[in-house]
Amino acid sequence: MRRKREIEEEHENHERWLVSYADMITVLMALFIVLFAMSQVDETKYSELKESLRNGFGESGAMMHEKSSILESNSSVTVGAVVPQDELSAMTPEQIQMVDRALQRSKQLEQQRVANEVDNEVSRLEDVLRRLSKALRAHGLADDVRASIDDRGLVVSLVSQHVVFHANLASLTDRGRRVLNTLSPVLRDLPDDLQIDGHTNQVPVQPKYFDTDWDLSAARAITVLRHLNEVGRIPTDRLSATAYGMERPLIDPDKAGSQRINKRVDIVVLSSLPPESRQLLAEHGFDATGTPTKES
Repeated sequence: MRRKREIEEEHENHERWLVSYADMITVLMALFIVLFAMSQVDETKYSELKESLRNGFGESGAMMHEKSSILESNSSVTVGAVVPQDELSAMTPEQIQMVDRALQRSKQLEQQRVANEVDNEVSRLEDVLRRLSKALRAHGLADDVRASIDDRGLVVSLVSQHVVFHANLASLTDRGRRVLNTLSPVLRDLPDDLQIDGHTNQVPVQPKYFDTDWDLSAARAITVLRHLNEVGRIPTDRLSATAYGMERPLIDPDKAGSQRINKRVDIVVLSSLPPESRQLLAEHGFDATGTPTKES
């Protein structure tokens, strides 16, 4: 009778978890050794570097914070907030000055970049205005428009010196339609969004066919918006309307003839610059009278 080969079962090791546990303890020990080494900061050099970085960024502490304890207690084990100890201790005063100069240079380059960005945008908007003005002059309509550059972009004001709107009405006159038909081809080719702002004059009289000046200015803005879309074929996703009533006169309401001009609709070519750059647009542009707003 043939003997059956006995297959012994493999012995299971119930203590394998000790290996993983030992590895974890080793890693934790290494971590705390590194943290302790980093906590031994040269206070003098740390303060010199901190002040240098503060001066370089032109701030009084926003970029650098006092070192804080690892635990919220009075423990002597602390860690530097920004730079490891070995890098700090290796820096000489000359190197710290180099860091300071590099930060100053970086700040100057960023300011120059923003200035160039704004100058380029102003030049682009002025080119748009030249194209609009050329088209208007060709049709004898140049006096119907005033332009300015503010923190939103290029503002093309359809003034009512030649009656863009009838009194108390939101419907365009024939001349008003001619003005919009002349502007539309240039505006349609732009990549920018257009905001249509409605305004009334400052005469304290309730509009004849509207409840308030807000309603009248809103109706005028929507009338222009619809014409730009339905006749001028400017896509709806580029258009929006805003009403200001009598709150934002274009020129001083006390001046003779101002009410004919303050009753208007503005077509605003919205700049795509970031907010911090758009704030500088008005300083580099011009107002509704054509006067530069930036001192030379």
